[in-house]
Amino acid sequence: MALIGIAIKRALSLQKTLMRVRRRQQATKKQEKTFLKLIAKAQHTAFGRKFGFEEILWADKPVQLFRERVPVFDYDSIHEQWWYRTLDGEEDVTWPGKVMHFALSSGTSGAPSKKIPVTQSMIRSIRKTSVRQILSLAYYDLPPEFFEKGIFMLGGSTDLQYKSGYYEGDLSGINAAQIPFWFQAHYKPGKRIAKERDWEAKLDEIVKAAKDWDIGIIVGVPAWIQIALERIISHYGLKNIHELWPNLKIFVHGGVFLDPYKPGIEKLLGQPLYYIETYLASEGFIAFQGQKDMKAMEMVLNNGIFFEFIPFNEQNFNGDGSLKENHEIVGLEGVQENTDYALLLSTCAGAWRYMIGDTIRFTDLENSEIIITGRIKHFLSICGEHLSVDNMNQAVLKAADDLQIGVSEFCVAGEIDGRNFKHKWFIGTDDPVNADQLRELLDANLKALNDDYAVERRSALKEMTLEVLPVSVFYEWMRSLGKEGGQHKFPRVLKKDQLEQWEDFIRVNKA
Repeated sequence: MALIGIAIKRALSLQKTLMRVRRRQQATKKQEKTFLKLIAKAQHTAFGRKFGFEEILWADKPVQLFRERVPVFDYDSIHEQWWYRTLDGEEDVTWPGKVMHFALSSGTSGAPSKKIPVTQSMIRSIRKTSVRQILSLAYYDLPPEFFEKGIFMLGGSTDLQYKSGYYEGDLSGINAAQIPFWFQAHYKPGKRIAKERDWEAKLDEIVKAAKDWDIGIIVGVPAWIQIALERIISHYGLKNIHELWPNLKIFVHGGVFLDPYKPGIEKLLGQPLYYIETYLASEGFIAFQGQKDMKAMEMVLNNGIFFEFIPFNEQNFNGDGSLKENHEIVGLEGVQENTDYALLLSTCAGAWRYMIGDTIRFTDLENSEIIITGRIKHFLSICGEHLSVDNMNQAVLKAADDLQIGVSEFCVAGEIDGRNFKHKWFIGTDDPVNADQLRELLDANLKALNDDYAVERRSALKEMTLEVLPVSVFYEWMRSLGKEGGQHKFPRVLKKDQLEQWEDFIRVNKA
């Protein structure tokens, strides 16, 4: 009997393995089909003619030929060589037709905004994926009447700026300006308030109108959502937001690691929420959390984006995050779990082998599930410590939990003075805390999370300082830069010029 049981167990295990392989093969086929559609559509553009898309389309190994012919681009290189022509009004540059919308990428505070093409094909792609995400709510325990409630989307202004032949603005504003008619009855704050460009004025209008809404879903960057809810609660003298919006059940968020913001947000609630993470960048809708209690997001593999992956390691990247010449690139079929990859996109907005700047990690290859682990330029390695934003998030969160404080914002910078290496941390909390104790806990957590950091703290990285600041200081700095609200996020790693601006701001505001 034992032998039969062993045989059955092995057969079930083999079947499960075959199912996983089959699912991966299906995912790869979706990507191959998407790739061929993109190449076919763009073959007669200036970019397509330059790199021989027609030949690639009919090649025996089209993806391989594509990689041999088309270089990797970052924003600067593709803009300088191609996208500037679309800004000048030229048609059929990297995607068929004329580009009428450009998303001003939130980038990092203090950095000039990038202008990312948003074609009609991309707008349709984003809308299609958004519908898929709405349909995924079937996996949640929600009553039928919930789907009649309002959706509060706190994004950029829909009053886009006209620039000699095209419109530019926050991607959330571009999308909201083109909301389909069937969705408009659910959409809040509505067309009039959504057009407001001034963040404070928009908040005031939202607060005044909030009493008339029956909201079931809120959508936005956690920091700005928290500020909006706090304003509403304060204005109406509420104990929590559910006194005004009893049917609020879902918070759709993205752009930043949520956990540091959750304690502050949950203080504003009267009942638990479902948190649904999305990966909607200016370059496209990349992934979303499709099921309840899912800890990662499923990549969107068949809707206008072809993905490639560069292992994020010393073999492929220099210390400043720039790509080395002899780098390795793999497709979906070649990725591994628990490895960080820099993400390359080829899209229906005319981005080709475009390095978006994010790093991701696969947590489940069978279902193409990922988490965002940081930014290529937002890791810290001044002497070989290789700290990722994911390391920083986890270390800060654990230290905050140990001390029972809330840390909504933080940033860190590296300084080099001869052979002396130093990390400077700035922690945003409104709770009383001993800065030395917080620094020691944070340092210990980083050592436990990252062996390279632990080694360097015993040798080259001799100093680590930490300054505690009110959370409002972080947002006031963003306001001073004109980067408040919408999709703007505070940078986690400050480089030289940003650090000088930040420290000057702190110094002046302390005086």
